[in-house]
Amino acid sequence: MNDRNLVRGLFLGAIALTFGLNSLRYGIGTLSRAGPGLFPLMISSALLLIAVATVLRSRIVERVALNIQPKNIALLLLALCAFALVSKLANMTAGIATMVFIAALAGSSYSWLRNLKIAAGLIAVAFAFEKLLGLNLPLF
Repeated sequence: MNDRNLVRGLFLGAIALTFGLNSLRYGIGTLSRAGPGLFPLMISSALLLIAVATVLRSRIVERVALNIQPKNIALLLLALCAFALVSKLANMTAGIATMVFIAALAGSSYSWLRNLKIAAGLIAVAFAFEKLLGLNLPLF
């Protein structure tokens, strides 16, 4: 199984089935009065449709070799762990910036200016979530 599109479709399908089946543990409700399981079920159903389309498309298009890069996977996992640790020890703003700068090391090119822009955008989204949605985020 050295087909990147097939692996991508199967992975998306596994994620969709995991969340979709777990959402059935909660009440679904109706569209006019949604239960807590309706939204995850709808999202996982849409993701499952995308997964099926990806698997079918992988049978039609030319195969693309699967190229796994353990260094990049490790860097992304490190970025997520660093985000959690820095957010807990300092604040979420520093955690977001740390995550962006570590995750950017997995890219093919590195630009500190681009990283600053991405971090600023993510911090702005976090502030919007805090102010507009009333979420209690430790941004400072």
